[in-house]
Amino acid sequence: MLALARREAAEPALARLRAMARQRPVLAGGLDGALKRHAGAPATALDAWAAAILALANVNAGPGALLVAFRLAAALPPGDGGGLTRAAAGVSAAADICRWAGAGAVRAVLVTRLDLDSRLGSLPDEAVWWRTLVALAGEEPAAAAVAARTSGRVIAACGVAGFDAFVGAGLRASTRMDARLAFFGLRDPAAVRVLDRLSGETTFATMSTQLRAYVTALWGADIALQEAAPPRADRPRRATTTPGVVHVPDTLPGVSRDAAPALYRAIVAHASAHLALGSPRREPGTLKPLQIVLTGLIEDARIEALAMRRFPGLRRLWAPFHTIEPSHLKTAPILLARLARGLFDLEHPDDDAIVGKARALFYAEPDLADPGLSRRIGSILGNDIGQMRIQFDAKGHVIEQAYRDDNLGLWLLPPLPDGDVQALDLPVEAARVERRPADDGEREQGDAKPEAGRGRSVAPDDGGHVVAHYPEWDRAAALERPEWTTIREIDPARGDVRGLQAALAADAGLRRRVERLVRAARIGVPTRLKRQPDGLDLDLDAAIDTARALRSCETPDARVYLRRVVRARDLATLVLIDVSESTRDRVPALGTRVIDVEKAAVAMLAEALDKAQDHFALRAFASDSRDKVRWSRVKDFGERFDATAMSRLAGLEPGYSTRLGAALRHAGAELAAVAATRKIVIVLGDGAPSDIDVADPLDLVEDARHAVLGLRADGIEAFGLTLDPGGQGAGAAIFGPARHMPVRRITDLPTKLSALFFRLARR
Repeated sequence: MLALARREAAEPALARLRAMARQRPVLAGGLDGALKRHAGAPATALDAWAAAILALANVNAGPGALLVAFRLAAALPPGDGGGLTRAAAGVSAAADICRWAGAGAVRAVLVTRLDLDSRLGSLPDEAVWWRTLVALAGEEPAAAAVAARTSGRVIAACGVAGFDAFVGAGLRASTRMDARLAFFGLRDPAAVRVLDRLSGETTFATMSTQLRAYVTALWGADIALQEAAPPRADRPRRATTTPGVVHVPDTLPGVSRDAAPALYRAIVAHASAHLALGSPRREPGTLKPLQIVLTGLIEDARIEALAMRRFPGLRRLWAPFHTIEPSHLKTAPILLARLARGLFDLEHPDDDAIVGKARALFYAEPDLADPGLSRRIGSILGNDIGQMRIQFDAKGHVIEQAYRDDNLGLWLLPPLPDGDVQALDLPVEAARVERRPADDGEREQGDAKPEAGRGRSVAPDDGGHVVAHYPEWDRAAALERPEWTTIREIDPARGDVRGLQAALAADAGLRRRVERLVRAARIGVPTRLKRQPDGLDLDLDAAIDTARALRSCETPDARVYLRRVVRARDLATLVLIDVSESTRDRVPALGTRVIDVEKAAVAMLAEALDKAQDHFALRAFASDSRDKVRWSRVKDFGERFDATAMSRLAGLEPGYSTRLGAALRHAGAELAAVAATRKIVIVLGDGAPSDIDVADPLDLVEDARHAVLGLRADGIEAFGLTLDPGGQGAGAAIFGPARHMPVRRITDLPTKLSALFFRLARR
């Protein structure tokens, strides 16, 4: 101790630290233990460490944090001062955290550092850990202690560099403190998905490109794959389908990295087969819960049988998931699993009477292409099983085969009267139907928080009336940042309509062609006319009556045909006009601006739609950062395209940037409130999303693509008409090649826009 006393005289920081410890006896023991551990350290290392401890004390970290700092120094190896230098760096970082987050947070961080000693093996790793937490404390002070406590799990999964990436993803995922705390505490499913991706586990995000190519190779159809919403924590993950979209689980908990690729292929092959080979969704009607489940089970067998006729190798893909064996137990889950295997594998021995009857009924069907057989057989089996008095838990039922979807895509489920997302009382996993909140008006106090991705009205401010917040896709983290963008409604300015009127009058021929195209589009609900004298299909009921009449020697009715006609125009169209700064460019061939050509083309289409009495709206958008996505109502649904609407169109002026994803989501929210059989969004712009607060334009391209997929999942078609003379824009990547039409010459825009509407409306 004499040597230490002499050293203190020459080392002011250490002397001051000893003096402070003498004034606070609670610190003396901890300090002595640390100094004894590093008695052989160089004077410079001791002085630097003492200075760091004093700095921590000066930011009011409190004696608890100082004692943990002493314990940390005592736990590090002695020697040439390297351990003490490492401790000093950590304590200095802890002082920075304390300045932002306070004494309680820094003590929790220091305790965690003590527990992580074995996982932070190298000085560079420890420096990254401290640097990450310091940055987090500056951005979100309350989250520093939470992230520190879970850092051990994160580092175990993906290393210290992965921890840094995980924290960055959490900060980008949301701006709300409660959401960030849930993320860093690993209570948010999105955080688990990010952790799976960073750890190198096989996830949907890592396989999405391969799976999309696989589905395209199988069916050659435009079937989208999209990440499914996370299920309840107590439910296994299953895929689900909506028209044109397969929603795939983001991760497969409990499935090894080696087995996950095969399961993902099995999932998308089965679910996409429903969309490629299945039938239109049907009403459950009077079916009981067990009959609904059995109908889905038979439909799964029917679709797989058709798919394996075309691709026999699919049997090897699906067979490993049918593992149930005959058993004396008679529970509903076991019986349903045995039925599924019995129909999938005719050679599998199973002497159960219900399995035998299901096989006999199924394979006696003359035509497996008839979707009606599933309901017929399902109803029969449901009655038989019901008589066995086997208890069936409708709400808790989950399809046993992990690769099969939840069969929600088979049914037309009724909308719920209330609530944002509710569980429907059907015997299928995660049976949910969404009802979007109305776009107008405030939420009443006590209402549930709006679902992520849906608009909600908030109070106006100086930058325009704020009408909604929407998420945005984070390309780096592969997750949505909830409520990341803000839609601000701007009252459209009135302009001089004489220029538009002159442009319309200058090309009367094109005007007439556009009007003919619009009127020729067959839009509406197909209606079946039975007992017709001619047609392409037989009316089965009429044909049976005719056969009965012939056998009874009566004169038959010759009207035995079925015709399908469209009797009413039933389409809602929202035309979304990009008025960003790029539309200010002039067109040399016309001597006018791009936006003027846009307005003339939209006016021509709107005039024709108005004459046809179609339901349509015109909207214009531009953006000035994520908080200022400007939205203008040029013409509303139900409003005539009159002089007032035309003056709003004429008053549009270029400016700002193009945050397309947010505009698409808001267009979808507006269309969701419109009653129509078909709903279409047509985007007229340059196909190059950008904004002042986004460094990489690919981020907004990917966000717009996810917005299009979200619209498609909600039954809304999105189509892009992009001004792309060079053919190098991102329109095809955003909308898909089949839903994108590039305009090479700006002068072709009016013709292309009307042709696009005709093409969409007749699909």
